[in-house]
Amino acid sequence: MANIKVGFLPLYIKLYDDSNPHYRDPMVKHMKTHISMLESQGLELVVADVCRIKPEFDAAIQMFIDNDVDAVITQHLAYSPSLESIEALKRLEVPIIILDATVDYELIEKAGYYSGISYNHGIHGVQDMTNLLRQNGKKYWICAGHALHSEVIAEVVGYCRAAKVMKNYKTARVGAVGGEFYGMGDFAITPENYKKRIGATVVEMTNEDTAKYVAAVTEEEVDAEIAWDAVNFTNELTDIPNYRLAVKSGLAVRKWMADNELNACTVNFLSLDKCGLPKMPFAECSKMLMRGLGYAGEGDTLTAGLVGALRQVYPNTTFTEMFCPDWKENVILLNHMGECNLNLAQWKPVLRSLPFNYNTCGDTAAAYGCMRAGKAVFINVAPMGEGFSMVVTPVEMLGVGLEFGIYRKSIQGWMKPCKPIKEFLKEFSMLGGTHHSALVYDANIDEIAAFGEMMGFEVHKIV
Repeated sequence: MANIKVGFLPLYIKLYDDSNPHYRDPMVKHMKTHISMLESQGLELVVADVCRIKPEFDAAIQMFIDNDVDAVITQHLAYSPSLESIEALKRLEVPIIILDATVDYELIEKAGYYSGISYNHGIHGVQDMTNLLRQNGKKYWICAGHALHSEVIAEVVGYCRAAKVMKNYKTARVGAVGGEFYGMGDFAITPENYKKRIGATVVEMTNEDTAKYVAAVTEEEVDAEIAWDAVNFTNELTDIPNYRLAVKSGLAVRKWMADNELNACTVNFLSLDKCGLPKMPFAECSKMLMRGLGYAGEGDTLTAGLVGALRQVYPNTTFTEMFCPDWKENVILLNHMGECNLNLAQWKPVLRSLPFNYNTCGDTAAAYGCMRAGKAVFINVAPMGEGFSMVVTPVEMLGVGLEFGIYRKSIQGWMKPCKPIKEFLKEFSMLGGTHHSALVYDANIDEIAAFGEMMGFEVHKIV
């Protein structure tokens, strides 16, 4: 999982320090407990000094900017006047996540003692600050609860993951091999619009690139990759010469991606003969996903970038398509020609020769598998006018497929939506969902939705 670097901003009031410098000690001690809990869940924290007045807030925000943090967590140790912090907070271009937590879990027995009120009144400082944030058009996400008696820390960490996915998407470098699939319009976006509206950069593999990188692949490298395949896949190949050419094609794409620092890629199988690749590298497309990169088929740079952004934070992510409904069993077949994060396969993937006549490159090879059982979130990002919509929905992947046999000849997964498929499919298409999507196992739908909100997408939950 990618490292998530987050600023931590404690807010306080100078008035209390002026009256009693040790007044803050219990609150700071408890704050350090929160920091330890956040770090134990994988966050790298850049912790500011306790801030009370404008110059201190300015210095803290500048430190966060200089450290290129993915998000900023705020915590009110006590009340803090919002006009001291708002100008500094307005400078942030990363999500603001508010930890609305206090020292004590119970207060009734302590309310008669001034100390009980003193250490637990940060919530109205939160209210002052959030009002100013909202007045100034700054988005924020809030997590409220006691750290030891709720899931508030996990919720904060989830929003930080969402912020990391947002940064990944905005800074994605997506390779395009073979150009667009002519006629597919639902996910189509020009590189110029992609850069302007998302921030991602598209790098096209030219014919000159293809010739250079294919020539750079040695037979020893092909042999080493074949040895890797032998360990990780069940070999049912019948056409070794074409398999070797497919491996060579895949390694050429891999080298090109590495040299161009790409974190996602799409391959259009229809036009590979025009760009010069010897074979469609289906297995390499799956290996991209297995190695932590993004992928989508048919020239779909938009979804490739999405999958790559998610894959860096959520390892159990794959590209997929809804293919066919089973109305009787109320499930949907997820399928693709030969591309999937095969780390998610129920059984050891099968490597087979593939008769292929969709381009003049001819027969190739692909690795096949059936997705494992588990809870997942299905995610779709679609262009909508000048913006984007995102559909997120919880699903269950079923542990079936072996008995059907076809998993040995295609990628497949059996998805049970959260409602009857006649309702689900209608709602999905009424929202304009495209036919290319991402699937993330073991994810929380709320934090995935938060990623969409952070991107400025119009987010729709099907629940």
